[in-house]
Amino acid sequence: MMLAMADDRLTQLEARHRQLHAEVHELERRAFLTPAEQRLMSDLKKQKLMAKDELYAARRAAQQ
Repeated sequence: MMLAMADDRLTQLEARHRQLHAEVHELERRAFLTPAEQRLMSDLKKQKLMAKDELYAARRAAQQ
């Protein structure tokens, strides 16, 4: 049961990271970003990094 919960959490974190990556990629494709889009890009990158850190921590915890 605990393993299934860990797998669900990993799946959620991976999906969140992929979603953030796609959003950042979409903004990076633009030739010009407005100041609001620049702030959004910065926030998305921070969220993506936090999601990645959480994902790695969850993977380590699942292996133990």
